[in-house]
Amino acid sequence: MTTTPESSTPASSTPGASRGERVADWFDGRLGIHTLGKQYLRKVFPDHWSFLLGEICLYSFVVLILTGIYLTLFFHPSMNEVTYHGSYVPLNGIRMSDAYASTLHLSFDVRGGLLVRQLHHWAALVFIAAMLTHMMRHFFTGSFRKPRELNWLFGWTLLFLGLFEGLFGYSLPDDLLSGTGMRFVDGALLSVPIVGTYLSMFLFGGEYPGHDIVSRFYSLHVLLIPGIMAALVVVHVLLVVYHKHTQFAGPGRTERNVVGAPFMPVYLAKAGGFFFLVFGALTALAAVASINPVWSYGPYRADQVSTGAQPDWYLGFAEGLVRVMPGWEVTFWGHTLVLGVLIPIVVFPLLLVLIGVYPFLESWRTGDKREHHLLDRPRNRPTRTGIGVAWISLYLILLAGGGNDIVATRLHLSINTVTWAVRVAVFVVPALAFVVTRRICLGLQLRDAELVLHGRETGIIKRLPHGEYVELHRPLDQAELHTLTAHRRQRELVEREP
Repeated sequence: MTTTPESSTPASSTPGASRGERVADWFDGRLGIHTLGKQYLRKVFPDHWSFLLGEICLYSFVVLILTGIYLTLFFHPSMNEVTYHGSYVPLNGIRMSDAYASTLHLSFDVRGGLLVRQLHHWAALVFIAAMLTHMMRHFFTGSFRKPRELNWLFGWTLLFLGLFEGLFGYSLPDDLLSGTGMRFVDGALLSVPIVGTYLSMFLFGGEYPGHDIVSRFYSLHVLLIPGIMAALVVVHVLLVVYHKHTQFAGPGRTERNVVGAPFMPVYLAKAGGFFFLVFGALTALAAVASINPVWSYGPYRADQVSTGAQPDWYLGFAEGLVRVMPGWEVTFWGHTLVLGVLIPIVVFPLLLVLIGVYPFLESWRTGDKREHHLLDRPRNRPTRTGIGVAWISLYLILLAGGGNDIVATRLHLSINTVTWAVRVAVFVVPALAFVVTRRICLGLQLRDAELVLHGRETGIIKRLPHGEYVELHRPLDQAELHTLTAHRRQRELVEREP
């Protein structure tokens, strides 16, 4: 004879159970909410300001989704020509695309439309800036190491998709500035050997500028890319929960624990308040700082180019690659390769791919296969820190190259002088930045070693019995000693023999 263990009495059958308890028990019996809550609501989150960078990414993405839904209610993704008759008098009677006309209507005639438009655009800029800064924080502290390589790739993919999502959204109003950017995209596609013409015809639905570009970009911008990004965000967050949070070295912190505040209620309250702070800051920025005033540019015409046309900052380095590249051309078997455009569009993704594959390159080069849950201090990884600073310096140089005409105008210089300065700096500055950063890191390591051995200077001078004057040093406490010594020494720090 077999028996089955008695199950505990559910709350719904307990005499005097409240309605809330019965509802909670009903859901727990079907979804296991109590078990999940017991496991994850008390999950510990480290308390450090740098972790807020990831939250800014998430909250900006939420603002983008909310404002994007509102904008879709009024925007017409159509290239059909219409004659504008609306509140913006200077453009009355002008023929333009329905997309541009609906953008003007949204800006001037829809209650709150201009605020939401600008909030959407500012949120996009902050979203990409926060993603780049967030990834650099992970890069410099080494949190991409095992077991988080895949999560690093998910974050990198989000950054890569965010760049193109911004480009597509930026191009939807069909104004003269965004149309100039589309001309740039068309030229880049045409420079691709053999299939360039076909790619251009496919993207634009015919010969440039075509009639389908806005509707196609609209589908990509509203449906495909946001859906992929939303899925990646969910997977990214789930992997963060699964792998645990990384943390900086300190007393009581090891590779096997996490020191911080529980998710419920401390972290949840902080996160909720920070979301409204981010939302409020973006709204205030959108209310007082004008961005992308499409009515000032006018509708796009293929025979016109906007003066001082500049892309948003996150694609400025791609523009810089093209502007500073010499106009080289080579001919093979009657076909011309425009290297002045082809080489930049090959280098552009390579600069991003270097970030994506770096965790695997470092693991292969160092032979480090251990799991890591404690973060590095950047000074303790001089080579990695030098590579990161070199990449950032190259990015900023190319960003300046993307606005070489503006730089030349503002500084009253020849545009050829600015262009050649950028060309030289592309090769010189990153190498110099790597060497200088690495030496600074090694110097900071030696300074830390001095502090560990001798303590901090007190400014108190003492005379010894034999007449020598020395400065007294205060020994570091155990917490400071732990922070400075809780890492493996690298072979890059070479001590001189006495």
